[in-house]
Amino acid sequence: MGVWLIDADVLAGSRFTVSALAETVAALTTLSSERCEPWQRPWLATHLPAFRARLAEDPFNRCWLRAAAESRWTPDFVCPPPRRQDHRFADELARQRAVPVDTARADLETTWGGPLPCALDVPDPADRVADLVEWVWEHTVRSDWPRRRRIHQADIVSRIHRLGQDGWAATVRELCEPLEWLGDGRLRINDHQRPPRDLSGAELVFIPTSARRGWVCWDLPERYAIVYTAGGQLADAGHATAPGHATVPVPGSVPVPGSAQGGPAGEGAPEAVARLLGRTRADLLARLDPPKSTSQLAALTGLALGTVGDHLKVLLDARLATRRRAGASVLYYRTDLADRLLAPDRTGHPARASARQPARSPAR
Repeated sequence: MGVWLIDADVLAGSRFTVSALAETVAALTTLSSERCEPWQRPWLATHLPAFRARLAEDPFNRCWLRAAAESRWTPDFVCPPPRRQDHRFADELARQRAVPVDTARADLETTWGGPLPCALDVPDPADRVADLVEWVWEHTVRSDWPRRRRIHQADIVSRIHRLGQDGWAATVRELCEPLEWLGDGRLRINDHQRPPRDLSGAELVFIPTSARRGWVCWDLPERYAIVYTAGGQLADAGHATAPGHATVPVPGSVPVPGSAQGGPAGEGAPEAVARLLGRTRADLLARLDPPKSTSQLAALTGLALGTVGDHLKVLLDARLATRRRAGASVLYYRTDLADRLLAPDRTGHPARASARQPARSPAR
């Protein structure tokens, strides 16, 4: 199996980060495979015809995408991990274009499984891939990148909270399969029969995306990344409009592990509670399982930080929410009273305040 050897220094210096390039590669993978989760279907239906037309004129990219799907091995240079100074998609794409020809050809040969066929034997493979990635960014991702970025940032807050609560082994295990912390500095990344790779002195980053499944990538020898499916819920306004197209849901909305809410915003709050508290306040209360920070709630809902803070103060005063510090963040969570208020009875109506339910830990 594929194992990374990660010492304490690498683990201590690791970080979660957002990557516009990784998100675009995730979108490219979805378009190429034409397979997606149910919430991505409107987005896929909107952009697939143009993508098919783009590939029909591009035998090079059509060939390597097919090979990557069959071998389940994407060329390494397609998605190099971001550096700390990469603040824009253009920064990441420029490094992708700058990959030497020999390196790109070697990566393509690994994906193809041997000498390159005529379709892949081109003088500028990195540029050709970058042209396609840039097309996917401009036509399918860029218009709703601010919203996707907020979803990914919110996911990172949840992961950091999970890390502080349960440690690395539990946090890593939930990122993607077959990722697993084996102990003794060993992290299993996949089932490939390859020699262990020592990451001593390298940087390790974790990147959320809207991909159906995760992957690993690297920029040898100094940078490694684990790309995983972001968790989180879309707000009522969580729709992105592509130029010239109808409004469609943004891909990437999946339940946060351990969350009691699995649907769109507001589904966790019964209508009667929304009438009592107001829709926005009820929605915020429904989102507080697992606990979330003010910044995370703002990212998920699109509300201003001050607005979220004002609503949370009302919920605190009403004893429907409480808070505690977790590292550098202050996390808000529901009280037992709020849980009883939100829990539906067998008729589908909110439970009466007098209903008794087993107590649970406020932070799961």
